[in-house]
Amino acid sequence: VLPACLLLALLLLAPALLAQQERGLIFNLDTGELCLQSAQCKSGCCHRTDGLSLARCAPKAAETQECSPKSIYGVYYKCPCESGLTCEANKTIVGSIINRNFGVCKDPQESSRR
Repeated sequence: VLPACLLLALLLLAPALLAQQERGLIFNLDTGELCLQSAQCKSGCCHRTDGLSLARCAPKAAETQECSPKSIYGVYYKCPCESGLTCEANKTIVGSIINRNFGVCKDPQESSRR
């Protein structure tokens, strides 16, 4: 009888144990957790408010919110857009270098309908 109870307990606990292992100390970080690169965040955006602040994982920008185009730095002052949206921004080299090429998230389907 004991082995059957033990087996049942293991079957019930297995999903909880697996869920704990999915999130790590370095990758798969939740919104609000400290990060160094966007690749660490579940959302794909490691965000800082200014040059002196600590970067934290943040949700991607929604339609009509300010955004940054994808960057090689991996840390953003404005998060890139959610999937399916484009960041209409000033994409000059100077803007890219100083990380100030912000724009607004827009649905590309909307502009093609007009």
